[in-house]
Amino acid sequence: MLRKIFPSTVDNNYSGNRIALYFFYVITVITIGRSCIHIFAADGGAQSIATIPLDSFTQGGAEAVIFIFAQWGIAQLMVGFMYLLVAVRYRSLVPLLYLFIFFEWSSRIALALYKSIETSGVAPAAMAQLILVIIVPVMFFLSINHPKEQGPV
Repeated sequence: MLRKIFPSTVDNNYSGNRIALYFFYVITVITIGRSCIHIFAADGGAQSIATIPLDSFTQGGAEAVIFIFAQWGIAQLMVGFMYLLVAVRYRSLVPLLYLFIFFEWSSRIALALYKSIETSGVAPAAMAQLILVIIVPVMFFLSINHPKEQGPV
């Protein structure tokens, strides 16, 4: 199992279940799309998506939140590009990245319990991260298991 997570040769040979690979593509597109919203949306998605009531903040407070969301978007874009690179060139790293994805999303849940921010609703990402924390371990398991009827992708 460790050789599947940490392959001795990093190449484009993926031998896990194709469902896990296709789901990885979906996560890649979502990550890049989400990052672009944080970078380019006027409010960084803070109020329009995450339901943070920026209109109740001072102008400086709202601008600070929007700036932090844009910075977060840049970090997400870099992660998204890393996912894209793995998806098109280094597929043998998909199992390892599933572990990273699980760590990121489960850490967000833990952080939300420790530090919170006022919202006026439930952000879509809050629900998605709960679902992903359940689905990603399944995709990880599928990514390290080679189905007998399928050849490497």
